[in-house]
Amino acid sequence: MIYFDNAATTMPKPPEVVRAVTDALQSFGGVGRGVHAPALTADSAVYQARCSIAQLLGAPSASQVAFSCNATEALNTAICGLLSPGDHAVTTAASHNSVLRPLYRLRDEGRIALNVAPIGPDGALDYNAFDALFRADTRMAVVTHASNLTGDVYDVGRMARIAHRHGALIVVDAAQTAGTFPVDMGAMDLDVLAFTGHKGLFGPQGTGGLCVAEGVEIRPLKVGGSGVRSFDERHPTFMPERLEAGTLNAHGIAGLGAGAGFILDKGLDAVSRHDLSLAARFRDGASSIPGVRVLGGGADDHCAIVALNAGDCDSGLIARRLDDDFGICTRSGAHCAPLMHRALGTEEQGAVRFSFSYLNTDEEVDVALDALERITAEELSYCIL
Repeated sequence: MIYFDNAATTMPKPPEVVRAVTDALQSFGGVGRGVHAPALTADSAVYQARCSIAQLLGAPSASQVAFSCNATEALNTAICGLLSPGDHAVTTAASHNSVLRPLYRLRDEGRIALNVAPIGPDGALDYNAFDALFRADTRMAVVTHASNLTGDVYDVGRMARIAHRHGALIVVDAAQTAGTFPVDMGAMDLDVLAFTGHKGLFGPQGTGGLCVAEGVEIRPLKVGGSGVRSFDERHPTFMPERLEAGTLNAHGIAGLGAGAGFILDKGLDAVSRHDLSLAARFRDGASSIPGVRVLGGGADDHCAIVALNAGDCDSGLIARRLDDDFGICTRSGAHCAPLMHRALGTEEQGAVRFSFSYLNTDEEVDVALDALERITAEELSYCIL
C-alpha cells in the first residue's frame, strides 16, 4: 500500500508517537485532577506538548496553547467566542467547512453579517478584493493558511496586516500547514491560530487546539470541570483552562507532543523541504500526462498537496482504480471545500487529492505517476460524466 492521503490524516505515525500513546495508556491518571504520581505524569506530558506546540507554531507561551478535539472544535470555539450580535466577519472561498459552517450558522441566526472574498479559477486570492470587504463593524477575518484542496498557501501575514489596519482580529486555520510548512504566529502577527493534531503534526485523531495571542479573550464554547477553583460559580477566565473544560484527551495529547517533538528533532525546514519536494515531483509529472488537469497553482507558495482530474472522469472512479488496481490511497470528492470547488469549476466532478508526508518517498511518487498515466489512458477513451 502507498498512502497519499496525509491531508486527511497522516499514516503511518512515527514510532515515537506510538510509544508515547502506549506508555500514556499504561501510566496516566487524570490530567489536572490529582497530586499522585499517575496524575502528575499526565500533567507533565500535557505541559511538554504545550511547550512543543508553542515552539513549533510561534505561540507567545505554552499557557496560550489550549487543546481541543480537533481544528473544527477549535475554530468553532474561536468563531463563536469572538463574534457578538451585530458583528461583521470576513472569510475567503478557500475556507474549509469547519470555518464556513460556524459562520453560516451565526449569519442564518441573524447574529452576524458575513462576506466571502472570491478565489480565482487558478486558486488565487485577490488581496485587494479581500481588503475591500472590511467595514466599520468588522470584528474579524477567519482565513485558511493553505487550501486543503489545492495546497495553495495564502499570505496570512498580509491578511493580518489588512485586518489589523481595519481594527479587526485575524483567526487562521492552519490545519494543513501546522507541522509541514513554516508557521510563526508571532512573526505573522496572528491573533488566533487553529491547528489539528492528526495531520502534519503526526498526532492521533481527536487532538488539536488554539494558539491565542496575549490580550485576546475568547468566550469558552464549553464550561464545566477544570480541576481548579471548583467553588467558583463561573469557569476560570485564565488560559489555558479558560478554553479547556472537562478532562483532556491526555493520551492523545501525549502522542501529539511526541509528533511535534519528532518534527522539532528533524527540523521543520527539513520536513517541509522533503514534503514539498515530493509534491513538486508529483505535480510536474502529473502535469505532463495527457488529459490530466492539475488544480490551483495561483498562489505564490504551496504545501504538499496536489489535486487533479483526468479529463471528465468522475474523481471517485479514478481514486477507486488507484486503490483497487495499485494500492494507492488518495482522497476524492468535495473535500469539505464547496466554495473552492465552485471557483475551480469542479462542483460535479470533484477532484482526486494526493497529499504527501515526511514518511513518503520519491519511489512511491514515481509509482503513483505511472499508475495515474495508465489509468488516465484507459479511462479517457470512454469515460463520460
